Amino acid sequence: MQWTLWTDSRRFSLVLLVLVVIFQAGCATRSSFVPERLVPPDHLTGVQTKQIKDVVVSVAVLTDEQAQQHFGVDLGDNGLQALWMKVENGQDGRLWFIQNTLDPDLYTADEAALMMESHVPKNEYGLLHQHFRDESMRVALQSHTVTEGFVFLPRAEGGRYVDIRLTGDAYQVEEAKKSETVATGKPSEIEIWDFRFGFAMPLPDGEFDYERLDTEHTYENVELPDLELEELRLALEQLPCCATNEVGDENADPLNIVIVGDAHDLLNSLTRSGWSFTHRISLKSISRMVGAAVKDEPYAVAPVSSLYAFNRKQDFALQRARANISQRNHMRFWLAPFTYRNQQVWVGQISRDIGIKLSAKSPSLTTHIIDPEMDLAREYLLHSLLAQGFVEKFGFVTGSTFAPREQPAHNLTDDPYFSDGMRLVVMLSPDPLPLVEIRSLQWEQSSAPVAAGQSEESQRYVRPIGPES
Repeated sequence: MQWTLWTDSRRFSLVLLVLVVIFQAGCATRSSFVPERLVPPDHLTGVQTKQIKDVVVSVAVLTDEQAQQHFGVDLGDNGLQALWMKVENGQDGRLWFIQNTLDPDLYTADEAALMMESHVPKNEYGLLHQHFRDESMRVALQSHTVTEGFVFLPRAEGGRYVDIRLTGDAYQVEEAKKSETVATGKPSEIEIWDFRFGFAMPLPDGEFDYERLDTEHTYENVELPDLELEELRLALEQLPCCATNEVGDENADPLNIVIVGDAHDLLNSLTRSGWSFTHRISLKSISRMVGAAVKDEPYAVAPVSSLYAFNRKQDFALQRARANISQRNHMRFWLAPFTYRNQQVWVGQISRDIGIKLSAKSPSLTTHIIDPEMDLAREYLLHSLLAQGFVEKFGFVTGSTFAPREQPAHNLTDDPYFSDGMRLVVMLSPDPLPLVEIRSLQWEQSSAPVAAGQSEESQRYVRPIGPES
């Protein structure tokens, strides 16, 4: 009995000791709250500015290091990112900053401060809390003023599209309408202002493939032919069907997309349409990718394996990540050795990943399994660009791999796929266009990818309008 009491007492003491050590370790991680305020925009990199009428908006995303200096705590370690913004409201009325169009998952200053509570001594949390409040962006932007501040967002890697929406004050507008109607005796034509500013913000960390993009030297000392429309169509039809392995003696995935537009417009349009940049293949990225696969976690900027066209691996890749590493839409792009009316032409390959398998052909010994319905990924890209209004014209040309269901083609890792053999061609609009203004190139007609894979039984869902419909 005494032995049992002694053992329990010893066990209790040991647990208490562990708790004390943990508590002390936790306290040891806390440091005094000493923010060193940066002065935007002088001390920030990548500041972008746009103007519409008398309203000017500037934005920049702080690096993790800049955010830690400015706020005195490590935002990145807690999954946060600070966006600095400045609005010069030269209008005669007040504007409102509609925060949720920027990111519906943004954090208030109070939420962000609470997430940082464990990073500072308890008696300094009030200072941190007030600092976050004071530095946050106001939503009411007074007439003829400059307002600046920070918005706290979920941390993103590689790049993010920043959508700033400002709208006029409905109350002020209604009051102005009443005054004008009384003064003139006529209905007022005053309207509520509505401003929308879009910024594609690259977030380099030294690991992304797009950071090495240097289109001025891709075809150095080579005079590229500049094509007209029918010349472009012929050139696209005559391109190889597929990307290849490094040696060039085996076909890989089909070259099934073409985008016409300069690199800046291309990256802006795709990031605004929800596509993310990708890390280069390295020991660090491979280790992270394998870890994500083992834990069934997402890795939104996971590297994309190298395929080859025009005697080189892809110039850069993009992806739309899913809930875990095994599922994503991804595409590779190569700058073509010709231009169209002085615009760059990008030839690419897009497919949808639906799983992971072991492969000796991959540097990580694993590779993704592609969805055999290859044309669905092509349509997905088109629709993502259409939805954001970045398509001026589009059409289809032949030249990719025609592979019916009865005789599928295979990529380098023996995944089967089907396709109508068409290449999607998109001519970008630098500014968003409504759907009614988008035009067809009227070249080839692609098949409808979903309908092409459905059985005769599915026709019961398509029938003429009638009394029983």
